[in-house]
Amino acid sequence: MTDHLGAMLRAHKAGDRVGVHSVCSAHPLVLVAAMRQAAADGSALLVEATSNQVDQFGGYTGMRPADFRRFVEGIADEEGFPRDALVLGGDHLGPNAWQSEAPEPAMAKAEDLVAAYAAAGYTKLHLDCSMPLAGDPTPLPDAVVAERAARLLAVAEAAAPDASAVRYVIGTEVPVPGGAHETIDTLTPTPADAARATLDAHRAAFASIGLERVWPRIMALVVQPGVEFDHVRVVDYDPSRTGELQRVLDDEPDMVFEAHSTDYQLVERLTALVADHWAVLKVGPGLTFALREGLFALAAIEDQLVPAADRSRLLDVIEERMLAEPARWERYYEGSADEQRIARRFSYSDRMRYSLPDPAITAAQDRLLANLARVGIPEPLLSQYLPAQYLRVRRGELAADPRDLVIDRVRDALRPYASACRPNGALP
Repeated sequence: MTDHLGAMLRAHKAGDRVGVHSVCSAHPLVLVAAMRQAAADGSALLVEATSNQVDQFGGYTGMRPADFRRFVEGIADEEGFPRDALVLGGDHLGPNAWQSEAPEPAMAKAEDLVAAYAAAGYTKLHLDCSMPLAGDPTPLPDAVVAERAARLLAVAEAAAPDASAVRYVIGTEVPVPGGAHETIDTLTPTPADAARATLDAHRAAFASIGLERVWPRIMALVVQPGVEFDHVRVVDYDPSRTGELQRVLDDEPDMVFEAHSTDYQLVERLTALVADHWAVLKVGPGLTFALREGLFALAAIEDQLVPAADRSRLLDVIEERMLAEPARWERYYEGSADEQRIARRFSYSDRMRYSLPDPAITAAQDRLLANLARVGIPEPLLSQYLPAQYLRVRRGELAADPRDLVIDRVRDALRPYASACRPNGALP
């Protein structure tokens, strides 16, 4: 097994401004786009599932860790993407889904969760026990967070087929995973002293159970560099606010920072993050946001080319299904009915992604793609609705096939990450 993450870490710690982006999505077209981008870059691909997306009970995707592995590998096989170039990870593995339960039953479920990921051969595991459970103080003391993470570490080491191949991530970000729930007024980077306290607490907790030998495989610390997005706004990275924080890992020869919620950062900001040692960049909602943009553009083209009775009605079907399943989005979106409608369709937080796997939406998407494949897309319409893809079609770089067009639109969201992680063309 090629140690892709180790190669990146060694290069970065040696002074090369290289990194890796982590694709956090279970949508098939997003994964195809990520594989095509990685193939074009000549790089490995890191794909991660979150603990609410994929767990031992199925998560909201209905997949357990072994199922998700087979799912991703199946897409890779169809695309001709080498399995050896795939790295699978689990994000926010801990008691996040069971915060309403008392610590012991919640942690028992968290241990089963981590064991399932490790046993399925995932080689990047984010151990996150930062959330208070029923009866816990808020915020949770570092020592308690670290002690619980140590419990999960022991489980992972015992369950992994080859524990020496597993790398771990510790720490967490604020606000919560997946984009802020509400409008952001201010966002403060993690204080350097707080980051050091997280390191010290975890090192002590791991040593207390005889697992200090694992420390060189703690590959990243999650801290908040001051990046986030809410429904309508992106908070951009400002290197001037993280000067002391950047130095925290100077004495950790095997560790970099991991940045969450980097979606929608401009390429120059992503490049600065990597240069400042956030060498792992997580992206998720921004990819399904781009997917939605591509599908909506194709739906607008369909309206011009296909008789009304034969159209997919994709936007209407999405709206109908989201209204029929409000639990998927309503706790995130406040305001009037019109404000909620706009948020459902267009917000940066992209809660639509939870509904895209719905069978009715999938059927409408398939009908949209089939309709446009049948009638063909004239270049002037492509220029109107997907101008970047139009240029690539004109240059002979891209086929005017509707599926290829929407996949390429997702790649538009990935290209800045590829550039930031390999600014000089260096490949991890």
